Amino acid sequence: MNDYVEARFNLSPSSETHTDILASLLADNGFESFVPDEKGLTAYVKKEDFDECAIRDVIESFPMDTEIEFSFQTVEGKDWNAEWEKNYFQPIVIDDQCVIHSTFHKDIPECRYDIVIDPKMAFGTGHHATTSLMLRRLLSMDLSGMKVVDMGTGTGILAILASMRGAAAVDAVEIDEFAYTNAVENVKLNTAERISLHLGDAAVLATVRDVNLFMANINRNIITADLPAYTDTLSPGAIVLLSGFYEEDVSVIMKVAEVLGLKYVDHTVMDRWTSLRLSYDPS
Repeated sequence: MNDYVEARFNLSPSSETHTDILASLLADNGFESFVPDEKGLTAYVKKEDFDECAIRDVIESFPMDTEIEFSFQTVEGKDWNAEWEKNYFQPIVIDDQCVIHSTFHKDIPECRYDIVIDPKMAFGTGHHATTSLMLRRLLSMDLSGMKVVDMGTGTGILAILASMRGAAAVDAVEIDEFAYTNAVENVKLNTAERISLHLGDAAVLATVRDVNLFMANINRNIITADLPAYTDTLSPGAIVLLSGFYEEDVSVIMKVAEVLGLKYVDHTVMDRWTSLRLSYDPS
C-alpha cells in the first residue's frame, strides 16, 4: 500500500467556492482526494508525488482573497477506500427515494433510485446542502422525455439521477478535467446511456438547443456571467434550477435573469444555501 501525505489547508474566509478552487489546483499537482469542511480543506497525495514548493506556489498565487495556513504530515499506507467509508463518505438517502453510495459500501438501504458514486473529490457526493437541494428538486419533478443540461456536473450525480428519472437526453458539462474524468467513470458505473459528457465551459453550449430543464450548481458569479449562454439553449416554458449560492444572492441573480426572460418561481433553503427555480418566457 502507498504512503501518502495528508495536507491541511485552513482558509480565512472559507467557502465552498474557495475549497473547490483549491482542490482543483491541488489536483493539478498530483493530489487524489479531498475532504472540505467549514474551515478549509484536507487533501491527500502519494508521498512520492508531494512537492512542498509547488504547493506553496499554489497558495501564493491563489486567485481569491483569503489567507491560507498550510501544514502536512506523512500517513502510512492503508486501505484508502476503507478510510473514505469510515471517515467521510457514508451512504446517503434522499427523501427515502434515492440512495447514493460508493462501490466499497456494504449494507446499502434499498431505494427506488440507487446511484453509485466513486468520488475522486469530496464535493458532489450528495452531502453538501446544494447537491441535496438539487437532488430533491429532481425527485419531485416528472422528467419523462425531457432534454436536460447539467452545467458543472462534478461527479455527474445530478445528470445520473435525471437520466434515471426518465430524461430523454442529458448534456453534462464540466470545466475541470479531473472532475470530468471522474464523471465519465461514474456514468459508466450507473450505465446511464443517455448522458453525453462535455469537457469545457459555457462555450460548449453553442450547439445545444431545445432544452427543457437546465441545471447549474456552481456559484453566483459564474452563474450570473453565463446566464445568457444558458438561456440561449432553452425552449419556451423550460425550467431552470440554480444552486451553489446563499439565499441573499437570489436578488442578485434575479436582476440578470429577468432581463433574459427568466421568471422567478420559488426557492428552497438548507443551511443558508439555496436552490432557485425559474421558468423561461421569451415573450
